[in-house]
Amino acid sequence: MVIALVIVFVLFAYLTDWRLLYPQNMSNLMLQNGYVLVMACGMLLCILTGGNIDLSIGSVICLVGGLAAVMITNMSMNPILTIVICLVVGLLVGVWQGYWIGYVRIPPFITTLGGMFIFRGIGRLILDNKTVAIQDSTFLNIFTKYIKIPGLDDGETVYSALIVGVVAALFVLFSTAKNRRERAKNGYRQNSMVWDYLKAGIIAALILYYCYLLSQYRGISVMLVWVVAICLIYNFITAKTAFGRYFYAVGGNEKATKLSGINTDKIYFIAYANMGLLAGLCGLLNAARVGSVNGSTGTSFEMDAIGACFIGGASAYGGVGTVPGVIVGAVLMGVINLGMSVMGIDQNFQKVVKGGVLLVAVIFDVVTSRKSGK
Repeated sequence: MVIALVIVFVLFAYLTDWRLLYPQNMSNLMLQNGYVLVMACGMLLCILTGGNIDLSIGSVICLVGGLAAVMITNMSMNPILTIVICLVVGLLVGVWQGYWIGYVRIPPFITTLGGMFIFRGIGRLILDNKTVAIQDSTFLNIFTKYIKIPGLDDGETVYSALIVGVVAALFVLFSTAKNRRERAKNGYRQNSMVWDYLKAGIIAALILYYCYLLSQYRGISVMLVWVVAICLIYNFITAKTAFGRYFYAVGGNEKATKLSGINTDKIYFIAYANMGLLAGLCGLLNAARVGSVNGSTGTSFEMDAIGACFIGGASAYGGVGTVPGVIVGAVLMGVINLGMSVMGIDQNFQKVVKGGVLLVAVIFDVVTSRKSGK
């Protein structure tokens, strides 16, 4: 998928006469797709439990974003308090759906489909079917401000972005070397050294180039910090903790997992409660980026998150998928969206292309799973 991302990136750069590589476009790539990465981390946990999905997150984004807009603009509430309340509301929505899915065992598709209609309706009621703008600088800065260090970033070039890029690239190379040493020490099978370092080198080079482009525009936005923090946290949970492996175990064989002493009901509950919390955060991120919320906010956002997971290698059967893969899938979709927008392609055709890419990814997963005898 990393190679596929590079190919698609170069292809669209060529088709757009290299306009795709303009610093402003590269900055917008993250601003416009940050919510997808955050949602996809939560959606991954749902998919891991057996290919389950959450159809309600777009509506939850409308609900939470609308609540934030009304509280800040119409009620003049403190923005920090508003953020806390909105995150709690998102969590409560997740708890509500997690209870029915995990403990009552209502199918996730039915539960979240009902939630999609319920929360969309509540969101529109809160907004009174109006578009509510958010102009509070404190709220906007928490999610969309660009980071600049006085004395270092006073000129046209934002050097702090370059420094972050170098540190991140070195971290990728160091992590690859460390993982290879640990796997060799424990006697685990691993890929060839050339392949692992080639992949790490490509990722490091992409990070460096991206940060260079950011340094030529306005630097690193707070949105990027939020997204990176969420991705790192969920990558650690799924890859480095026993709790994270429970989700893979449930998706791999729920009966065996239950017999081993793991409370599978609780795992389902946590997956959807967590999804509600992240959907609430996405509602705030999107409201701050756009600057307003209306009754259509968040429409089809859940499809972007689902698509990012499946394109990034998550299995439609559950039990397979990683956060790095989800990141690649989300960025790949973002590049396709941005590239077609720069080319001026009709949005309806863009949906056709996105649907085709998702279908190909799922077909590939199903075919390879059958060949492996899963």
